[in-house]
Amino acid sequence: MDEKPFQTQVDAAQAALKSREAALENARLNLARVKPLAEQNALSQKDLDDANSAFSTNEASVEEAKAQLATAMLNLSYCTITSPIDGITSAALQQDGTYLNVMDSKLTTVSAITPMWVNFSLSDNQMQMIQEQIKKGQLLIPKNSELVVKVIESTGNVFPYSGKITFTEPYFNAKTGTFLIRASVENPDGLLKANQYVRCRVEGAIRPKSILVPQRAIQQSAKGQFVWVVNKEHLAEMRPIVVGDWHEENWFVLEGLQPGEQVITDGTMKLYPGSPLNIT
Repeated sequence: MDEKPFQTQVDAAQAALKSREAALENARLNLARVKPLAEQNALSQKDLDDANSAFSTNEASVEEAKAQLATAMLNLSYCTITSPIDGITSAALQQDGTYLNVMDSKLTTVSAITPMWVNFSLSDNQMQMIQEQIKKGQLLIPKNSELVVKVIESTGNVFPYSGKITFTEPYFNAKTGTFLIRASVENPDGLLKANQYVRCRVEGAIRPKSILVPQRAIQQSAKGQFVWVVNKEHLAEMRPIVVGDWHEENWFVLEGLQPGEQVITDGTMKLYPGSPLNIT
């Protein structure tokens, strides 16, 4: 907004403050002269009371002038609209000289650069599976749930700054069937942009004594997933399993396998239960 009329009010308030400060100084000097004379009975008690009253009145007048100056400076500051956050603005929605009103007052949108919020979701099934694995001791969450969030860009590269989970929606979204989770990631170089699509990898949880099997070894049947294992007689055996999450090119096996067992990864198309094996 045009600052001229508001700057004039500030100037007038500053001048009024100086005038009242001068009157206060004069009242202070007059009180300093009257007080010792009144103590010597050279002046009456009324003269001393009048001097004290004049000093107190001028002191209050100065405080009033300071308040009026603060109000004028506040009104002047409204002429410049300052963003409450540091960031990057989008296109201007209003042009210079436009009269704004309550219904049409949006000027632009400011997007914070750092930290950047990254939103992702877990389905109800995923959440229940994680909770069940925690109960069984198959998954250990660090103390205070201090998980690290890695951001995977569309190019497949890992973003150089890691984030932390700062918000978890306490309510289940019936429309999407998910729980919203938010991570805060430092973005000092502005590489991440608002509304950009990225992938997240949450790290920090531990799977004690876990078993990893290459994905190509796991097959699907009408009864579920299974793998071929080598039994004690070196014969092929079909073993039903329960799988968990993926880890790079491997799959976590939650149930069905024991440490030390041999899993067949190649040449499974010709296998049948009890077929002899030639391990190479």
